[in-house]
Amino acid sequence: MSFRNAPALIRDPIWGSIRLDATAVRITDAPAFQRLRYIRQLGLAHLVYPGATHTRFAHVLGVYHLVSTALRALREREPLPDHVWRGADLVPYAALLHDIGHYPFSHALDDLRGDDHPGDHEAVAAHFLKSPGVREALTGLGPGAAEEIGALIRGESTAPLRGLVHGSLDMDKMDYLRRDARSCGVPYGEVDVERLLQGLVMLEDPETGAFELGVGEKAVSALESLLFAKYQMFRNVYWHHGVRAATVLCARIVNDAVAAGLVGGRELAGPTDDELLHLIGRRAEARGGPVADRIRRRWLPALRARRLPKRAAELTAADLGDRSLPSWIEAPDPERRRREDQLAEALSLEPGEVAIDFPCKPAMFQLDLLVRRRNGRAERLGKTGIPGVIDLPRVARELYRTSRVLRVFTFRKRSLTPDEVIGLITETNRTDAWPDQRSVSSVARSSERKEPR
Repeated sequence: MSFRNAPALIRDPIWGSIRLDATAVRITDAPAFQRLRYIRQLGLAHLVYPGATHTRFAHVLGVYHLVSTALRALREREPLPDHVWRGADLVPYAALLHDIGHYPFSHALDDLRGDDHPGDHEAVAAHFLKSPGVREALTGLGPGAAEEIGALIRGESTAPLRGLVHGSLDMDKMDYLRRDARSCGVPYGEVDVERLLQGLVMLEDPETGAFELGVGEKAVSALESLLFAKYQMFRNVYWHHGVRAATVLCARIVNDAVAAGLVGGRELAGPTDDELLHLIGRRAEARGGPVADRIRRRWLPALRARRLPKRAAELTAADLGDRSLPSWIEAPDPERRRREDQLAEALSLEPGEVAIDFPCKPAMFQLDLLVRRRNGRAERLGKTGIPGVIDLPRVARELYRTSRVLRVFTFRKRSLTPDEVIGLITETNRTDAWPDQRSVSSVARSSERKEPR
């Protein structure tokens, strides 16, 4: 394979000029990396926000740039023991490669599981790090470089500077929040990145004595900007009802294609966005059968034409109150699918045409990092915050709770009341009677009169 062996300068709409060293250029030239040009950063969000067509390729270049900038700032800030810089030369390349294992459609397929499913995109990265092009690009970094880069990506490295790639202060979120907001045309993703970079310090953990990435107390306000930017982006963009509807439809297509044997779970870790849909459509046409026909004739055309599932019900944190919800509601689970299909039958819909959506990302607002107090002492900011300085963890928990919305999507227009939905999802002790046909039959009849099949 022929590689370029000179640095390069790339113009970026978010950070201006991004300088890639020769190793970074060789990595970006690898076919496995070029694949990221064809995976949209926000999956199907462009069906709601037309400008959201930016790619994982642009994003990882931005993360590489921020990590390189942070490393320069840390080296110039204050003298540190030599061992603090152990593995520092690999950190920018881990930043560049941190999304190389991403599935098509961003996070739409993250929750799919099965015996042959290769895991989340960080686990899949190991496969691409072994690909010929990437392996050859990394040869100049010494033996074991690919393994250490993989550990940095998965958050399993012991390198002191690992937090730049995986942690509360990683540069990933600094880039995606600003890049996503700019591309979507919304004012929510602004983070005081410059102040955060200025406030980065290497601190000794008071319990273990090990060095790790932290922040000065004066930069705590920049952490607050990060927290609220994430809240606004999840509430208004990532978990927007239209984006979730498109995500539900895409996930249902892929999940049912895997269950029907049209594609194998491990085949999901290679195609681009368009390649995957084409592959499923081609195999559905060749295979035939009820599931394949439903995917080929109805669901794939609906996704391509933006005929998205409709909200039959939507429940906010205020509607849910302090109710304890069953565990099956938060993740793909046979129990959830069974109940969805029972509800589909009650609403005169076909199997797979009801989806319960309650996005779950408990680590979204979690903070775990060291803060250098004004007196020079390092103190950990964890679940309880730091009294008198920052109580973000408590605020974060409330923001997470209020940003989540429970929705029931139907592939044809139907409607359910909040009380009906609460009754359906909390009736965990009567699985044989779920859903109550009497509670939804009148709704189904009225919906059918409004929209004949």
